[in-house]
Amino acid sequence: VTLRLRRTRLQITMLRSVAAPHLRRAANNATLLQTPLPTLQSALILLQNNEGIVVPHRTKMTKTKKKRIAEEKHMAWRVSRGLPPKPRPPNYIPRDTPIINAVSKEDRIAESRKFDEQAAEEMKQKINTQKESLRFRFSGLEMSDRVKKLFDLTNGSQKEVVKAQKERGMELFQLREGDTGSSAVQVIALTTRIQQLQTHMTKHKKDKSSKRGLDALYVRRRKVLDYMERKDFDSYRKVVKTLGLIR
Repeated sequence: VTLRLRRTRLQITMLRSVAAPHLRRAANNATLLQTPLPTLQSALILLQNNEGIVVPHRTKMTKTKKKRIAEEKHMAWRVSRGLPPKPRPPNYIPRDTPIINAVSKEDRIAESRKFDEQAAEEMKQKINTQKESLRFRFSGLEMSDRVKKLFDLTNGSQKEVVKAQKERGMELFQLREGDTGSSAVQVIALTTRIQQLQTHMTKHKKDKSSKRGLDALYVRRRKVLDYMERKDFDSYRKVVKTLGLIR
């Protein structure tokens, strides 16, 4: 709009400069003949007819106007073919499409309970097959009961207890032996660290740095769980049910 106003003002200025002497001459004649002064429009018509002066006017097509005209032509062509004016996005579903559930709500609830029972049974079997955790990773060795008591975790430090709990939890969801990078194993490791920091925060409530690290761990675990929900929903359900997370 600003550019159009500027161009219009420029055109009016040019017209006035061209028509000024002719208007003065007409004004002098009008005073002599006692006739009304000619208007600017009539003077311009006079100039065009008599002296062949072309009044500048805008005839250039802008890019926006060309684009709009092309879009209107394309929309008219689509309507003539019986198509909607604008193309629909991929996987478009109209609003008036009825939603039909292939499985009823009761069947879905029963299927979910059955899956949870199977997952719980698998977890129990894995927990029963796990070896007893000892200090310094001596769980696979044969030793007497008196020696076992020396290497029991009750005699270990808090660091050793947390490490053993973390390893036992990761063994439940490992895809292979020595797996430490799968999504389920990462969630177990993060949850162990979160629980450790939660215990620390109950004693040291003003430890702001640990609170900030705890919030960052929450975010990391949530991102991994979101990824699991998209890619591997069965494993996601097992992890959430086992850890008792609210999602």
